Amino acid sequence: MKISVRHRFIKKIPVLEVVPEESKRLPLPLVIYYHGWQSSKELTLTQARKLAMKGIRVILPDAMNHGERKTGPISPIPSITFWSSIQYNLVEFSQLTHFFRKQGLIMNEEIGVGGVSMGGITTCGLLTQHPEIKVAASMMGTPAPMDYLALVSKVAKERSIFVPADLPFLLSWIHYYDLSKNPEKLNNRPVLFWHGTEDEKIPYQEVADFYQRIKAEPYAENTQFITAENERHLIRGEVMDQVANFFADHLI
Repeated sequence: MKISVRHRFIKKIPVLEVVPEESKRLPLPLVIYYHGWQSSKELTLTQARKLAMKGIRVILPDAMNHGERKTGPISPIPSITFWSSIQYNLVEFSQLTHFFRKQGLIMNEEIGVGGVSMGGITTCGLLTQHPEIKVAASMMGTPAPMDYLALVSKVAKERSIFVPADLPFLLSWIHYYDLSKNPEKLNNRPVLFWHGTEDEKIPYQEVADFYQRIKAEPYAENTQFITAENERHLIRGEVMDQVANFFADHLI
């Protein structure tokens, strides 16, 4: 199968559209897939091609402050650029789906979302506010962004890095996108979590604890959690195949 990779701007958002060549003008299931921190859309192309091979239209956006949208250095305020990038992802999700819906290119409203690391946090956040999402995959993200924010702030203070006293107020929007505080928002949708036990950037335990707490609940019947023993903050090719198969099984 020949895969088309098209660079385009959707309402000034730079994206790569990855889709089977013979189906690019036809309605298809849509997956928006988000890259990680200090990465770019191009670095998720392998995953996108694997998804497109299943007959899915995949959109890879550059997050704000990344890729084509990188405009300057990272703020010295701990994590503020990180959370700002996630907030823009959350804001722009509806813009992207609206564009393809208006073009008549989403088959039966089959919309999925996924991402790695920062993109996984984005994915979990979107699940709290967007019931139209049918399937999701969070790879090395966390469904507990408030806990992760607290950890980052704690480490910054231990290292004597300046943290503004009003930072919690400036980032108060995160509470509304914390899936761990509203796990019923899973609403029995197929959601895949994958995390390495030796992840040095986003704690494995945040995801493991969340899953243990919700796995017996009716709203989590279609939630899957894959523990990758001894794996660090890295996604291998065989895991990308698992992600592609998950979307193919549940979205198509």
